[in-house]
Amino acid sequence: MRICIVGAGAIGGMLAVRLAESGCEVSAVARGAQLAAIREKGLTLIEADGSSKTARIEASARIADLGPQDAIILAVKAHQLADACEGVAQALAPGGTIVTAQNGIPWWYFQKQAGPHAGRRIESVDPGGRIAAALLIDAVIGAVVYPAAEIEAPGVIRHIEGLRFSLGEIDGAQTARATALSETLRNAGFKAPVIGDVRSELWTKLWGNLAFNPISALTRATLADICDDPDTRALAASMMAEAQEIAEKLGVRFRIPLEKRIEGAAQVGAHKTSMLQDLEAGRALETDALIGAVAELGRLTETPTPSIDAVHACVKLLGKQ
Repeated sequence: MRICIVGAGAIGGMLAVRLAESGCEVSAVARGAQLAAIREKGLTLIEADGSSKTARIEASARIADLGPQDAIILAVKAHQLADACEGVAQALAPGGTIVTAQNGIPWWYFQKQAGPHAGRRIESVDPGGRIAAALLIDAVIGAVVYPAAEIEAPGVIRHIEGLRFSLGEIDGAQTARATALSETLRNAGFKAPVIGDVRSELWTKLWGNLAFNPISALTRATLADICDDPDTRALAASMMAEAQEIAEKLGVRFRIPLEKRIEGAAQVGAHKTSMLQDLEAGRALETDALIGAVAELGRLTETPTPSIDAVHACVKLLGKQ
């Protein structure tokens, strides 16, 4: 299978190395120092157990340079997706799939879904509809990304923990292409179940991210720090309760209690969230898909979001510094 990873950062880089090692024909779209390093010495993955492997893969700043692809995994941050979509549809082989691997509320959330909001665009994550116009909705498969990883140096990815990538057709159908992609990821050592309700699982992941990511960026604290401190733990719980009310109004059902979700974050330990890593590296913060979109859905469902709104205002200002 020919697979292109658009965004060979922490998660994308880990995918690229493992998929290449499993026998897939992998290429990557990257830029800057990361692109230069991949071209010069390949892409190295340091696994959670300390072992490492290096894959030599073709890389370019433009997907058009990499040939037709059976699957394109969009592994950039949500706020980078509109620019990263350029040329993706044209690079897809007939019958190919596009996998969205962003945190937060996806741009396609109300696509291929019945109900009062069917087809509605979420402005926070797709301003002006650029993403929807650039990508083929019928080619899209949703993914919920659980691993934690970080870029240790240009061309070097360190896997922290987690191997699960849940996959799901956005209309809930069971398809051969989703099964084939799941098998490809499993052959690369990932857990890759095909799920029927990808939106509910997206919310379960987002449930913690919308609170822990901005709180960590504002305080420079790790997940363990936030969960151990009673005040920041209470703030996270308040934001999560607001989000749960919104999601349930949209038909989502959470399979675990709120406190168990917080405990799951605590067990990750002294891990810096991706937003804190971005802040420390001077990168743009992923605020709209994680927090702004939830606030937008709060307005849509007439749900008060005072805690979410306050933290969102603070982290947006932080991102401007």
